[in-house]
Amino acid sequence: MNWLAAAAVPPESTQQALGYPSLFLLVLIGALVPVVPTGALVSSAAVVAFHQTVPFALLAVFAVAALAALTGDLALYWLGQRGIRSKGGSRWLAAIRAHAPADRLERAQQGLRDHGVTVLVLSRLVPAGRVPVMLACLMAEWPLRRFARGAVPAALAWAVTYQLIGILGGALFAEPWEGVATAVGLTLLLSAVPALWRRLRGPRSTPG
Repeated sequence: MNWLAAAAVPPESTQQALGYPSLFLLVLIGALVPVVPTGALVSSAAVVAFHQTVPFALLAVFAVAALAALTGDLALYWLGQRGIRSKGGSRWLAAIRAHAPADRLERAQQGLRDHGVTVLVLSRLVPAGRVPVMLACLMAEWPLRRFARGAVPAALAWAVTYQLIGILGGALFAEPWEGVATAVGLTLLLSAVPALWRRLRGPRSTPG
């Protein structure tokens, strides 16, 4: 009878059991090492969930992605705090600094002074905006608890945004792979817009 029970388990359930831990781990790694395209991962997972019949699949993707993003942000901030307090710094603090150019850091610091936690919430939605704001919070010596007050809604808003991109891709195409390709393309395009905008503005800001 065991083999009959196993055969009755939908393949989607197995995919979900394997997929959620993988999604959590990849988003967590992406939060700690800001080179992994975590937005594309969440959008792709949302496309797959959109085409599945498992109840609450989309809700599960949202919860896993938001929890992983929040966990990664809090862990990276805690590691950054340790680096700031240490005389020799740390490789995590060095990595944060490497992804926060002086101009973006200056804007992040000004935004924190003017708008506080709101800037932290919005930084998760701006491509390449999270790390400069995190470094600005570290330099302003925000305690972890204060940082968490902005990190929680930021992770939720980020997960919703990229899941909606995935749902859009899933709704436009009948085949999941087509929706995944569309979602990945949209997220990569969004991530490239700020760099392209800075490149276009660069010559204009140079004194003639």
